[in-house]
Amino acid sequence: MTTMFGNRLRAGAALIAVLAATPALAEETVEAAAESADVAEIVVLGRGEARQVQELGAADIALEVAGVSPLKAIDKLPGVNFTSADPFGAYEWSARISIRGFSQNQLGFTLDGIPLGDMNYGNHNGLHISRAIIGENVGRVEVAQGAGSLGAASTSNLGGTIEFFSREPGEAFGVEASGTYGSDDNKRAFVRVDSGELFAGGTRLSLSYAWQDADKWKGEGVQRQHQVNARLVQPVGDGRFFGFVNYSDRRENDYQDMSADMIGRLGYDWDNYAKDWDLAVRVAQIYQNQVSQSGAAGTPLPYPDAGLVFPAPIATVDDAYYDAAGLRRDWLAGAGVEAPLGEYWTFKATGYYHGNEGRGLWFTPYVTTPGGAPITIRTTEYEIERYGILASSLFEVGANSFEIGMWYEDNDFNQARRFYGLADTAGAPSRSSLDFPADPLATQWAFDFNTQTLQYHVQDRLDLGSFRLNAGWKGLRVTNNATPIVSGGLASGRTEAKDWFLPQAGLLYRLNDDNELFASYTENMRAFESSATGGPFATTQAGFDALDLKPETSTTWELGFRTKSPRFQGVIAGYYVDFKDRIIAFANGSGIQGNPAILQNVGDVRSWGVEAAGTFRVTPELALFASYAYNDSEYRDDVVNAAGAVVAATAGKTVVNSPKHLAKGEITWDNGDFFARVGANYTSKRYYSYENDAEVGGFLIVDASIGYRFTDRISIQANATNLFDKAYVSTIGTNGFANSGDAQTLLAGAPQQFFVTVKAGF
Repeated sequence: MTTMFGNRLRAGAALIAVLAATPALAEETVEAAAESADVAEIVVLGRGEARQVQELGAADIALEVAGVSPLKAIDKLPGVNFTSADPFGAYEWSARISIRGFSQNQLGFTLDGIPLGDMNYGNHNGLHISRAIIGENVGRVEVAQGAGSLGAASTSNLGGTIEFFSREPGEAFGVEASGTYGSDDNKRAFVRVDSGELFAGGTRLSLSYAWQDADKWKGEGVQRQHQVNARLVQPVGDGRFFGFVNYSDRRENDYQDMSADMIGRLGYDWDNYAKDWDLAVRVAQIYQNQVSQSGAAGTPLPYPDAGLVFPAPIATVDDAYYDAAGLRRDWLAGAGVEAPLGEYWTFKATGYYHGNEGRGLWFTPYVTTPGGAPITIRTTEYEIERYGILASSLFEVGANSFEIGMWYEDNDFNQARRFYGLADTAGAPSRSSLDFPADPLATQWAFDFNTQTLQYHVQDRLDLGSFRLNAGWKGLRVTNNATPIVSGGLASGRTEAKDWFLPQAGLLYRLNDDNELFASYTENMRAFESSATGGPFATTQAGFDALDLKPETSTTWELGFRTKSPRFQGVIAGYYVDFKDRIIAFANGSGIQGNPAILQNVGDVRSWGVEAAGTFRVTPELALFASYAYNDSEYRDDVVNAAGAVVAATAGKTVVNSPKHLAKGEITWDNGDFFARVGANYTSKRYYSYENDAEVGGFLIVDASIGYRFTDRISIQANATNLFDKAYVSTIGTNGFANSGDAQTLLAGAPQQFFVTVKAGF
């Protein structure tokens, strides 16, 4: 192993040395290419990059409904599949993004370089972008569908990498504010103050606040959030110091997870019993009566007045629960420096902190309160304390841009499953779903997890005029330790994922000023997850000990072509991905029961596909944008047990939640005063069982916006989401995926919604 590592490292160093020795020519950056383009781009198509990459700016995001997640804004990019059960894309239990068949926990996410983890609901190593920063403060979003930048601070970016960048404090004093009202009593307010230069020397500060309160579109419940963002920049010579503090307090009620059977029996508008506490109690009593009858014959019913039959149309105890909610409180802060240390050397370093307290609550009829209601509140509790540092040095000599960098993080994560009692009351429960509960009845399990991450990277970019070469590698080691406080039958122990040489190479060939070819090769590895609800510790100790623990790895090849003209800019790319040691978590019972997952290394996955996107400027005011992606992702092996018997016949089956076709189109009009946009998004069918015997159909959703600018700082804008009121299944896999058959793991998409936003500033 040592010899192999040494040979690979020497090979990488030799490649860098060859590039570094080549004479210089001027470099044309992506930003400069975009600025010099004859067409005003709706989407920056990565011109000048040796990989498939696109970028969206703040102006494009601003055309979405206020409060939208930036993830929903990038859904129109080729190969990107985003789903959510709310119109904003911010409801975290439902928010899912996948790229080229890779799920959310196999992608990488950063904000101004700071890692956001895998952004999954369980939040073990980061936080969702909707909490990390206010949407109006996102300056741009860069999406790399396959080969993310080597310096991206992520241990999960097997597939694409999504990097968010915040708006800088303005150079002049200014105030901007907006207010939104819309469907389901949605209310939102945003205000931002930019100080401009506070005094000689250029110190600049921005301070923002956002508040949102919206009812759910079905059932009873709310989405509420308070956010504060503060950012400081202090220029020093040709460099600068910077710092920021972001705070979020988010509390939202959940929608009821559905199955195909439930949708057929109960309809898309079925939801939890919230506000009908007495019905929830009655259903729980009937369920407990049914459980008693499954025991010894003649056992008396614990609730004889309730009987044994659920009231119509309820068929099972899992058809609905009283209520559920997600509570998240986050602090994200950082400080750093960017400074030239000479004519050819630039140094950058950032230290950061993230603290999180979170709860996921379900009112469960499976566990009763002794002497109280036949229901308890079941929580999954999260506490994160993570610290990290990012540092890099860039050396620019002639045609070479040579960079070395590192990232270190120490993450302490406490996770627990607890139950809280409810009094035997009528009319309403004795606890609110939107408050952090206290005084638990019992702790089912509790763990302290510690994750140590060390990553470095080395890369060189060489510009030879017609040719640009990129080459480098990163090394990564992640150690996970799980220490039980209350084991509850779950696994504990230690895992490590390590590879000190993960290469990446790219080639850009400029055919002429308007056309270019690009190709790239990338190797990546995903570290193990430190969590009791995901990854290798989410199973029993016996299952953990028997698991073939190899980190998931991917190898990606890309080949593409870009073109531009005074009216048109476009890109087309093909890719092939070899994904090894795929670890699958098989769901075990309904989600509310919280049974340990059944984990298995299912071998390899193969993906290939084609992506295309283009912008056509019909007139200076009218522009068209379209993208299409075809993706074929399939499992290469059957799942077998230790005896070699087939557990799941997955060989040749399509990867779950992996649509083969994604087509997006958009028409925009802007004459400076009046502006409008209509966008359509088609997603083909998706499977939600590993053996592909359960699927949801394809759907086409149309969104629209229209507005008028009274001045350059005052405007009014109206947005419509799901304009034609399509009933459809949006998110799948909320409670994981089963081996075969129907499962309660679907969420209905939001119906037609309307919103009006007024913006003003000076």
